[in-house]
Amino acid sequence: MRLRLFAALGLMAAMALPACTVTPLPAQLPEGASLPRRAWLPEGPPRAVILAVHGFNDYSNAFTEFGEFAADHGIAVHAYDQRGFGANPAAGRWPGMRALIADLELERARIGRLHPGRPVYILGESMGAAVVIAAVARGADLDADGFILTAPAVWGGDQLNPLYRATLWLAARLAPGLKLTGRSLGVMASDNIEALQALSADPLFIKETRVDAIAGLVDLMDTAYAAAGAFPGPLLVMVGENDEIVPPGAQTAMIERLRATPCVHSVYPDGWHLLLRDLQRRVVWQDIIAWIDGEPLPSGRGESCGGEAAPIAALAE
Repeated sequence: MRLRLFAALGLMAAMALPACTVTPLPAQLPEGASLPRRAWLPEGPPRAVILAVHGFNDYSNAFTEFGEFAADHGIAVHAYDQRGFGANPAAGRWPGMRALIADLELERARIGRLHPGRPVYILGESMGAAVVIAAVARGADLDADGFILTAPAVWGGDQLNPLYRATLWLAARLAPGLKLTGRSLGVMASDNIEALQALSADPLFIKETRVDAIAGLVDLMDTAYAAAGAFPGPLLVMVGENDEIVPPGAQTAMIERLRATPCVHSVYPDGWHLLLRDLQRRVVWQDIIAWIDGEPLPSGRGESCGGEAAPIAALAE
């Protein structure tokens, strides 16, 4: 059962590909180096901009299809490889929450210089959502016109068994470099098998996760969980009913803590953890564009975060 916990946390680690605070050695960038980035831009000036923050062991490529879709609708999407992931040096080593937050703040400032006067929305996927929440809690200057959280990995507080925490704490100190994959669990991140196979073959997607990185992730999720109640709006939270990566109870507990105004919560019956890459991904893409445009969600799934149907006025606010 304890091994299952490690793999379940770290499978944002291997993403179940088909077939406690610690002080780890941080992932450093060489002096003068910048984070790898991708951008998907419309032909003309964008009417809005999305800064996208990827999940655990993933990288900026996660937003390629959505970025192309958004660009076709006049919205620019910028994404970067978070420190310790993707094409960054020392990929696989946990960079520390402070570095992740600092990088997000710098990327937001960069977007402001690239697109002055344009509304900016920050999208956090999975662990990226936890980074965004923690950044706001730590006072980062994000100056966002709205936030979008997809499959938020905010699994903390009393949602994690104390025995599991103790086991992870001990493992991170006795064997911090021990790597786990989660492949034996039979857990899936998406119903899009083609996308999962592409991740399996992608050399930049991390497939074996260090225990100390899992411990760092838990620390981040704890921070985000504690701060969720103070997270601001406008906010769109999107979760999949079939998510096997972050337990439904953990996502429900996080959503119940939200007090953001306005806040729209959308649950997709055919959605999994990789909502932007699932087979029903276009439904999610269309909802994001509509929300940015102040329109009702085309899927009809939008509810207020308090649990009642969200009025159109709240969606358009």
